[in-house]
Amino acid sequence: MIWFKDYSLDEVNKFNKKTLMEHLDIQITELTDKSIAGTMPVDERTFQPMRLLHGGANCVLAETLASIGSNLIIDPAKEMALGQHIEATHLRPASSGRVRGVAEVIHKGATMHMWSIKIYNEENKLLCDSKMIMAIREKSK
Repeated sequence: MIWFKDYSLDEVNKFNKKTLMEHLDIQITELTDKSIAGTMPVDERTFQPMRLLHGGANCVLAETLASIGSNLIIDPAKEMALGQHIEATHLRPASSGRVRGVAEVIHKGATMHMWSIKIYNEENKLLCDSKMIMAIREKSK
């Protein structure tokens, strides 16, 4: 298991209260030994003008999963994880339902984590392939 401790989904979803993630209804749905998954609606909160899922919303879901994931790996009393770089390749559109993102850490260093995040539609077709780099920093004393 890569996590700092055994977190519950309720505990993890509380991180999203009063944030962009709560506004977009991003829900963390699964923690496995090596990945974190979550969903986001495809609706007026996440549409672009053509009534399709906004590419930036894909990036929000990808960064949310990587950020929460990195912050669950480190000791929260001593360190924090901050987004440093994100890239996303959008492969197909979505116009309704919920999308599901799955993030796996592919490098877990002392000062940097790298994540691979894949976002799927309800038919389990890949919509977006993303990579995120998280900077790991000591908290101020």
